[in-house]
Amino acid sequence: MNSGAALPNGAASELLYYCRAGFEPELAAELMTRASRSGHGAYPRFDAQGGFLRLIPVDGAVEPLAAALPLQDLIFARQALRALPPLSGLPRDDRLTPIVESLLASGWTVDAIWHETPDTNAGKALNRLTRVLERPLASVLRKRGVLKSHAQGRRLHCFWSRGDCVQLGLSLPGQRSEWPGGVLRLRAPRDAPSRSTLKLEEAWHQFIPREEWDTRLAEGMTAADLGAAPGGWTYQLVRRGMHVHAVDNGPMDPQLMATTQVEHHRADAYAWRPPRQVDWLVCDMVDQPARVTARVTEWLAGGWCREAVFNLKLPMKQRWAMVQSCLADLQQGLASAGVSATVRARQLYHDREEITVHVRLEPVHREPVRPKSRPRRSGA
Repeated sequence: MNSGAALPNGAASELLYYCRAGFEPELAAELMTRASRSGHGAYPRFDAQGGFLRLIPVDGAVEPLAAALPLQDLIFARQALRALPPLSGLPRDDRLTPIVESLLASGWTVDAIWHETPDTNAGKALNRLTRVLERPLASVLRKRGVLKSHAQGRRLHCFWSRGDCVQLGLSLPGQRSEWPGGVLRLRAPRDAPSRSTLKLEEAWHQFIPREEWDTRLAEGMTAADLGAAPGGWTYQLVRRGMHVHAVDNGPMDPQLMATTQVEHHRADAYAWRPPRQVDWLVCDMVDQPARVTARVTEWLAGGWCREAVFNLKLPMKQRWAMVQSCLADLQQGLASAGVSATVRARQLYHDREEITVHVRLEPVHREPVRPKSRPRRSGA
C-alpha cells in the first residue's frame, strides 16, 4: 500500500464487503479459506440476504488481513473497505452528529464521500434518505477538516443498512472498485438477441483494462462462441468487429447472421474444434460446471484460443466447494499441458447463480534460433 495513503494506526477495526444478496455464505467461506491460508485469524458476521458481510480480525490487525485479501483476487466480493464498527440506533432528528464524532475520533481524512446501500429492495428504499443527508454531511465534514480537496484519493463510504444504522468505511486507490456499490450497471442494447449479452460486456470491463481494448478486442480478430444461440455473446463479439464461429444446434438471430461476420456451425459444442487458432473463446452454456470447465481447459491446453471468458452455473449447495474444484481442475489441466496462464474469476452484477471466469494464455518466449556457423574449409 502507498504510504502516503496509509491510515492512522488502529483507526479501522474490521473489513466490510459488499456482495450479491444470498451469497453471503459463499463470500464468508471464500474469505475464511483465503485468510486461513495466509495465516490470519478472522470471523465473519452477516445476515442472510443482507448483501454485505463484516470480517473481524481476531488479533485486531486490519491491515495485514486486508493485504492478504485483495479485492481483485476475490470472487464473491463487489467492494472491500476498511471499516469502523457500525453506528446503530441513530436518532431520526440528528443522524449526522454520531457520524461526525466517529470520523473525528478515527483521524481519517478523505476527498470524496459516497453514500451506499445494500443491493436489495430494502436497500433501495433508503436512497431517498441518503440523498437528503449527502450535502449536510459534506458541509460539516469540510468545516471539521475531514473532507479535503487533496487526501490522496481516500474515499469515505457511508454504508446504510437501515435508516438508523450506518457503517463508515474507507477505500484506497487501486484497492477498491471504482463503481458505486461495486456494481457496473450497463444498458442492454435494443438490438441484442438476449440480455445475457451484458454478461460478456461486463466481463470485459472487469478483466481487461480499458486502454487495452483496442489491441485485445480488436477489429478483425476471430472468436468462437460455444452454445451461442440465439447470440447474446456473439452480439458483443460482432460489435467489436470480430469474425465469429457460433457453435450451437439452435437457431441464431437473423440480424446477426445478416452481418456476414458470423459462421453458424450446427454442431455439438463439446465436439467441434476450430479449423485454426482463434483469438477468443466465449461460452455461456447451461451445463454442469465441471463439464464446462473440462471443455474450456481442452481448448486452452490445446492452444486453440488465446483468451477465454466462460460462465459456470453453480449448484444450490456447496457453491464455494464447486468453484474451488473447477478452478483447481483448470489450473491442473493447464499445468499438465505445460501452459502458463492468468486466471481470474468473479461473480458479476449481471450474473445470477453463476460466476464468470477469464483466462489469458501467457505468450511463449522462445530464444531466437542462431544460424549454425559454416565449417571452415581446409587449406587456403
